[in-house]
Amino acid sequence: MSTVTPLSPAQFVRVAETARASVSFVLDGVEVKALAGDTLLTAILTHQRHVRRSEFSAEPRAGFCLIGACQDCWVRSEDGTRLRACSTPLREGMRVLTRIDSDAEVFEGGAQ
Repeated sequence: MSTVTPLSPAQFVRVAETARASVSFVLDGVEVKALAGDTLLTAILTHQRHVRRSEFSAEPRAGFCLIGACQDCWVRSEDGTRLRACSTPLREGMRVLTRIDSDAEVFEGGAQ
């Protein structure tokens, strides 16, 4: 008899290269860890199912091309700088936002 396990809360599950040094960063106000050498996209998707929600709808986005061409993986640093998560190396202490307060207004039709 097999058992069904719930989906991981993360999009990526690390199965190799777990011996690299740990790097701390802040993701949506919560301190989390990833591994040295990870891109921001990899670091984010090892903690949650998507990188952001589309600015045109509430659809979740998790990156598409993974080479910096499609703009599907934009996130922001806490100072407001836009970052392409797929091509931005993770740095110790980075503070990254995948959810922005104005997103709710856009999805609900409040922002013009």
